[in-house]
Order: sequence, then C-alpha cells, then structure tokens
Amino acid sequence: MPTPPAAPIIDFSRDIYSVSRLNAEVRAVLDGSFPLLWVQGELSNLAQPASGHLYFSLKDGASQVRGAMFRGKRRLLGFQPANGQQLLVRARVGFYEPRGEFQLIVEQMEPAGDGALRLALEQLKRRLAAEGLFAEARKRPLPAYPRQLGLITSASGAALHDLLTVLGRRFPLLPVLVYPSAVQGADAVAALIAAIELANRRRECELLILARGGGSLEDLMAFNDEALARAIAASELPIVTGIGHEIDLSIADLVADRRGATPSAAAELVTPDVEQVRHHLRGLEARLGAASRQTLATASHRLGACIRQLRLLHPRARLEQRQQRVDELQRRLERALAARVDAAGSRLQRLQQRLRQVSPEPRLRLESARVAGVCERLVRAGQASVERRRERLAAVAAGLQARSPLATLARGYAIVTETASGALVQHPQQVAPGVQIAVRVQGGCFAAQVTSVPDETAQPAD
Repeated sequence: MPTPPAAPIIDFSRDIYSVSRLNAEVRAVLDGSFPLLWVQGELSNLAQPASGHLYFSLKDGASQVRGAMFRGKRRLLGFQPANGQQLLVRARVGFYEPRGEFQLIVEQMEPAGDGALRLALEQLKRRLAAEGLFAEARKRPLPAYPRQLGLITSASGAALHDLLTVLGRRFPLLPVLVYPSAVQGADAVAALIAAIELANRRRECELLILARGGGSLEDLMAFNDEALARAIAASELPIVTGIGHEIDLSIADLVADRRGATPSAAAELVTPDVEQVRHHLRGLEARLGAASRQTLATASHRLGACIRQLRLLHPRARLEQRQQRVDELQRRLERALAARVDAAGSRLQRLQQRLRQVSPEPRLRLESARVAGVCERLVRAGQASVERRRERLAAVAAGLQARSPLATLARGYAIVTETASGALVQHPQQVAPGVQIAVRVQGGCFAAQVTSVPDETAQPAD
C-alpha cells in the first residue's frame, strides 16, 4: 500500500511581504536616500488635469522617468511647459505606491539652456541701464589703503581661496572680514543681499569684494538678479566684484563701483602689493576654510537626518499620493463618460436611420394625393348632381306651373266656393238660389248670390 504524501511543512519564520507593504517600504527607502536633485531631460507625455497638477515624463536618449509637479509649486512657474522642451528640474525622488512606479516630485522647473536666460538678462540690462544704475557718474572711488576689507563669497568656494591668496601675497597686513554667503542656488540672492546689508549696518569695513568662482550661466544667475543689483547700488560702502572669469560679465559687475575680471583680479584692485603678510593670511584662510567646512559638514549631516525623519512623519507624501490617485480616477471617469457619450451617439444615429426607413411620411404624401383626387372628383360629381337636380326642379316647376289653378284663372276661369261652408262648387246642383258664394278670378275675389239654378234636365240653347 503506497504511503500518502507528507503534508507540506509551513515555515512560520519566513517574513512574507504583501505588495502594499513592499511598496510602502520601497517608498520610505527612496524618500530617505536622495537629497533634492537637479535633473535635465526632454519633456514628454505631459498631462494637465483640472486639479492643477502636472504629470509628465523626462527622457534622454536612453531612459525616461515619470514626474509630478503639484499645484502649489506649479503656481510659481514663470512659463508654460510643453512636450518636446528641454527642462531642468529640481526634484526629490518619490514612489507612487498604487502603481508601484518610481517618480520625481518636482519642486522647481525651468527651461534648460542659455538661450532663455540670456534673453531675460539682456532685457533686464536694458531696463537697469535706462534707470542709470550702470552710469559711471554714480560710482564711488575706492580707498587706497582700506583699514579693513570685507569679502562676500562662499565660505567653502575656490573664490575665497583665490582672494585670500592674492590678498595675502600683496597686502597681508590688511584685515579681512568674510561675510559667508551662498553664491549659487535658490537661496543665494537673499543671502548675498543680507550680507551686503549686514556689512553696511556694522560699518566694520571700508570696502567690500563680492566674488565667486567660475561656472556656467545658470551657476552665475544669482549675480544677475535685479534685487541684488539694486542692493549693490544702494550700498553706502564701495563694492568691487570678482565674479567668474574674464568672459563672465554679470549685472552685478555692471552696477558695482569697480569690476575685477576674476576674484584674484578684484583682490589686486583693492590692495597694494605687500609680500610680507602672505603666509599669515594663508593660515587664516586655511583655518577658516577647515572650520567652515567642518561646521557645514556637521550641520549638513544633522539637517539630512532631520529631513529624512520629517519626510517619514510628514503627511505631505501620503497626501500627494492621494492627490495623484484622485487625478488618475478622474481621468478614468472622463474616459468612461466619453465612451458612454460616443456609444449613445452611435445608437441615436442608428435609431434615426431606422426611423427614417419606417417613417409614414411617404405613405402620408401618397394618401394625401389620393384624398385630394377623391375630393376633386367628389366636388365635380356634386356639382353635376346639383346641376341635374336644378334641371329636374326647373322641369317640375314648369309642370306645376302648367297645372297650377292660378294658370287656369289666368285663362279666364274662376273658382267658386260656398261662403258659409267654404266648399268648392263644382256643379250647379251643389247650390240653391239665394246661397252666398265667393268667386275667385285672376285679379281677386268677390261675393255673389245665386239667383237661379238651371234645371239639370233642361237642354242648353243652341
């Protein structure tokens, strides 16, 4: 007798994921593993539902990624995106759990390439030049030997190194005060303006250098901002710029009191050549740079940890998932309604076609023609019948006229009746002498009295 198969052994130690759990944990990993990224690609599959959100794909020659930009961020766009555009987006990595799709949640979007930026810059330059911000008459002279020099630049950038190197080589005894500021990105303009205002408020320096190292046009966009240009023009302290390279001419360079082609050139403009203090300034630069980098690294690490924790706890991600789900359901509903309307329209067309085929209108026209013919024949028959009856009536009337007593009276006869009884007298023997009679002739009636009645046996005289 064969042995029955053994029952399968269930391993309760295995951790079996549901699809929802797997997607939730993948989203948590992705949300906490990437900082805000700049991504460039071609826009395609753009969808703009009534909710105000944007859904699209970014692609290059080899790959593509889905993206979403929610209504609050879309309101800040300064242009209308379209399929085929090359875009530069600042986004965080996300994961749409209902479909298990990796996607970018876009915070900022702008056209890629220098063309649009340069056009906007030229327009801004013309406007500021018309206001006189570039005029040489309003620019101030630089002090020959400033008691203290202020540097507004990144605390960890190469520009600070170049500035301090040149200052240390040329005039090491000059005190230098650094106003560290972001020089690139969304917060750079506000940080640079705040540094200029702080330097003016403290009055610790007689001269300021605004500088950063070289970069692309997008990297230098903070120094082409109108608000920064007006802050430079309003500064009570003279400002020298040293931004980028020789070919990088920014709006800040045009507004400043003097322009150095590079940060090193700017340092040479404001200092005499004193070689003795170079090593001292380099030491200060090294310590400042190391302390700044360490501080920034520590703060960045702590900030990253806080941001990751906040993203795990913040309801925004779940709300965005729900909003995206609502948009998806709305698109499905719109497609279903459109299909129902198309089907109803097709059915209506078929019913109209069938109605035209069975319509009584042709038969009604035929019957109307037949009725009209019958009516016409009936009228003609009625007219003919009336004419025949009229002729018969005329003949009868003629016969009656011939037989009428009035016609007899017209020929000289009379009608005699007894006055008392009204009886018609047709024979002489009906009356006796002395009887009153009425005689009717053609012209009228008159009364008479019978005087005699001839004997019935008497023969008439010849």
